[in-house]
Parts: sequence; structure tokens; C-alpha cells
Amino acid sequence: MAASELAFHTTQELIEELMRRHTFCGVVVQAEDEQRRTGWSEERIFKVHYNQNLDAGRASRLLDVVAEYMNVHLD
Repeated sequence: MAASELAFHTTQELIEELMRRHTFCGVVVQAEDEQRRTGWSEERIFKVHYNQNLDAGRASRLLDVVAEYMNVHLD
């Protein structure tokens, strides 16, 4: 990739681009506050983004499957 092809975008711009794509079928989980340090010492609030390819029920079920996978494979 040439240096002229490299572009910098905000997190919000990247999420908005994914949400516009008709080929994206998934969810994006975004921390409400950006993580600026290592470690996680307190409760966090997250935003969940999904586009017209999923309704709220399907997005919820997808997150349930991911959570179950994490419980089984990452513990």
C-alpha cells in the first residue's frame, strides 16, 4: 500500500461506514468512553451498533452466541 493510499478516520467514521454497507451482517460493540490506559478496573458502558441486515432480536441472539463462545473457550 502506498503512503498516499493511507487515510486516518475516527472510530465513529469507521462504524458509520460499516453500518452503510449492505454486505455487513453483524454487530459492532463500542465502549462509550475510549480506553486510554491498560487494565480495566471499573464497570464500562458499551454501545451496540447494527444495520438493516439485522433486527434487534437477531442482533441480541448473535451477542448471546458470542458470549456463550467466550464462556466456553476463553475461561
